[in-house]
Amino acid sequence: MPQELKDTVAVVTGSSRGIGKGIALALGEAGGTVYVTGRSTREHPGALPGTIEDTAQQVTERGGLGIAVRADFHVDTQIEALFERVLREQKRIDVLVNNAFATPEMDALWGGERFWEIPLALWDDMLSVGLRSHYVAARFAARAMVQRSKGVIVNVGSPAAVTGKSARSRVALPYSVGKAALYRLTSDMAVELSDRGVAVYEIWPPATKIEAVLAEPEKFGDLSGWREPVYTGRVLAALLGQDDGLARTGKAFAVQDLAKELGVGP
Repeated sequence: MPQELKDTVAVVTGSSRGIGKGIALALGEAGGTVYVTGRSTREHPGALPGTIEDTAQQVTERGGLGIAVRADFHVDTQIEALFERVLREQKRIDVLVNNAFATPEMDALWGGERFWEIPLALWDDMLSVGLRSHYVAARFAARAMVQRSKGVIVNVGSPAAVTGKSARSRVALPYSVGKAALYRLTSDMAVELSDRGVAVYEIWPPATKIEAVLAEPEKFGDLSGWREPVYTGRVLAALLGQDDGLARTGKAFAVQDLAKELGVGP
């Protein structure tokens, strides 16, 4: 892959595994300096495979520079410390990818239980990390970006933001509500940053073979049409390489549609 992002400093939240890891790896392939963030470390790994150190190492092996920084996105002070470190070390932030999400057990997320049957904690976890932490991270990143009149904030969303739930949907209600709120956060942030040279847009990954899915594939049926996490990352890297973020600001894009537009293969 051409190193179109060689001089780019990016922060990817929630990138020890899953789509966040795929994005970090692809930005590394394109030559970027990528701050890999999350809670899972080699010393304190999570229940699923993947740590921030492993991802950072793979970013570097693919041609970029991966830097692992532990951060709990429930905790505002840790988010602030992350951005203080990036600015201290790099003097700027070019790209923020908000991807962190407190993924519950697959049975809880995809079990099909109605909202009055699921634990209240699911609401708090999904909207705290999957929505509020995006607001907090964008707040710190935007301050630095506005000073340079340049930067891109990317929110990883879902088409559930606009389609909501259907009668056949098994996903927990807080998920679609959180993604709908993120969709509004994206568009409203874009309005406030539109005259400051900073773009904000949202991407909607396709069905993706993340670690939680691969751990229990029988719950999801045929995965042959599902994508690898790095697919979303490569599409995003191609998009960032175009440097036309302000033309797209405030909008949401299905990754597969972008792949066709940008000529990114499977």
